[in-house]
Amino acid sequence: MPKNSPALEFPQDLLDAQAALDQTRAAYEEYAKTLPWSAEPMPGWEGDKQLHSSYRSHKEDSPGYTEEQAAEVRRFQDELRRLSAEVMTHPYWAALSEDVVAARMALKHAHEPAEA
Repeated sequence: MPKNSPALEFPQDLLDAQAALDQTRAAYEEYAKTLPWSAEPMPGWEGDKQLHSSYRSHKEDSPGYTEEQAAEVRRFQDELRRLSAEVMTHPYWAALSEDVVAARMALKHAHEPAEA
């Protein structure tokens, strides 16, 4: 079943939920890039020098997440769980007579322009 197959017409609320899930996941990934490497305060470390290289892996000390950062991570995770459940348990899937796995994959690409 090719993506954007004309045989698959997803309900708008399912398309909206998938789009919200994608946007929330992207926002969470961007936010996570700004966080310390450890949620809890942890000492940094330095690894051994790599053979035939001057590279030495290391991490600076991590102050851990602030209360605000931890709350924002929980908010993102709760929203991702809610949206995932909304997409996965949508009544559309129960009524589908085609390959559900292929249809779920097609939904993930439904926002992309159709190939000419």
